[in-house]
Amino acid sequence: MEFGSIIEFFENKSILITGATGYLAKIFVEKILRVQPNVKKFYLLLRASDAKSARERLQEEIIGKELFKKLKEKYGEKLNSIVSEKMSPIPGDISYEHLGIEDSKLRDELWKQVDFVVNFAATTNFDERYDVALGTNTLGALNVLNFAKKCHKIQMLIHVSTAYVCGEDKGIILEKPFSMGEAKKGTDKIVIEVEKKMLEEKLDQLISQNASEKSIATSLKDFGLQRARTYGWPNTYVFTKAMGEMCLLHLKGNLPLVIIRPTMITSTYKEPFSGWIEGVRTVDSVIAGYGKGKIPNFVASPQSLIDVIPSDMVVNCIILAMVSRGRNHSSEIIYQIGSSTRNPMKFSNIHDYSYRYFSANPWINKDGTQVLISKGFLFSSMATFHMYTTLRYLLPLKALQVANIVVLKKYEEMYRGLDRKMKIVMRLVELYKPYVLFEGIFDDTNSEKLRKLATETCPNDEANMFKFDPTEINWDDYMLSVHIPGLVKYVM
Repeated sequence: MEFGSIIEFFENKSILITGATGYLAKIFVEKILRVQPNVKKFYLLLRASDAKSARERLQEEIIGKELFKKLKEKYGEKLNSIVSEKMSPIPGDISYEHLGIEDSKLRDELWKQVDFVVNFAATTNFDERYDVALGTNTLGALNVLNFAKKCHKIQMLIHVSTAYVCGEDKGIILEKPFSMGEAKKGTDKIVIEVEKKMLEEKLDQLISQNASEKSIATSLKDFGLQRARTYGWPNTYVFTKAMGEMCLLHLKGNLPLVIIRPTMITSTYKEPFSGWIEGVRTVDSVIAGYGKGKIPNFVASPQSLIDVIPSDMVVNCIILAMVSRGRNHSSEIIYQIGSSTRNPMKFSNIHDYSYRYFSANPWINKDGTQVLISKGFLFSSMATFHMYTTLRYLLPLKALQVANIVVLKKYEEMYRGLDRKMKIVMRLVELYKPYVLFEGIFDDTNSEKLRKLATETCPNDEANMFKFDPTEINWDDYMLSVHIPGLVKYVM
């Protein structure tokens, strides 16, 4: 079985991309445009009030990024005309029917022209409001599916999910689809229409109580967390992403579907250049907090693996999965892309890398002073961490609180500072606890088959252009020379 030319596969193809200003979506667009300038069209769905705002977002949040510097170097002034010809920004929102595309002529054009739909759109906040998360990650995925079904020459729908839809499963986690309504705990089935109705009732109740916007947001975050934990997921994000997968798998009909489940996505490994990153991504909250002196200690089991994968490798996997399915080389639906099976790294290594990097390259505060970090501790359980927190924050807070009531008002700022630090630390620990104490390893059998087929049967130059083999990564070199410097440069 010959994989054939990857580059030729995308010639004269039109691709609808949702969540187009997102991190992975931009890398995907840049890669395709760089290797196949004869792609016909990218239709880029952007949250925008009108066409003018969509064009502005395209220029500022996509083309204007340093990610596109190689294309700018290659094409110079011609890039503007290429963008005008190849990229069509579409104002819309997957939370709505027809993806929020109000122009009926534009909808008809898309239904006639689109060959592939790639759904990158998602809200990735662990404690997102339930209405936002359900509307985007679950019902939004269903809206994308319904739109794709109306495309006359659609070849497939590619949906970017997350490997952590597994919840807090342990052991080997297979590339396995969900059954509709399948819960992680309890005997009750998840009924998405019931979830939607309960959410509407909750919102109506809050409005009838004249709750403030802030109160509504807090209540809906708590409600989402409660619903997620009822069914065995640790947070609203992975719960709503799991329900999104259920909708797609149950209702896809004859439409070819590919689901990509990346683990924790990090900066680019090699393409278009090393170290590019945008936004604080999962484990980077901990690394950045440590470098800035806000998180002096880590919580992680010494043996806990942390599964990270560079973003350009994820995009290469998406591209090869599209080609393989498009040429009927594979009928696989789910591809997990990560490193824990073939090139595992321990969470304790993140602690070590962070210490080594920021010891040699201290963070400089706004006032120009260096943040000097200590080695800190690695707590192997939540019990030991809570004991430490009590000694470091709660006891001094109580003492200051009593003192302030009596006479020592000059300590008020110190009290507030301790209070802020404690809240930051506790919030991060609670959010990331399921991941730093994670006991699963992600099977990537389907992804490995894809790698082998491409490596063995693609033209050699093309196989090298679309690598996503985690065994090639030297973690010491990548973390210390690529990822953390990229995090400092582009995010911190």
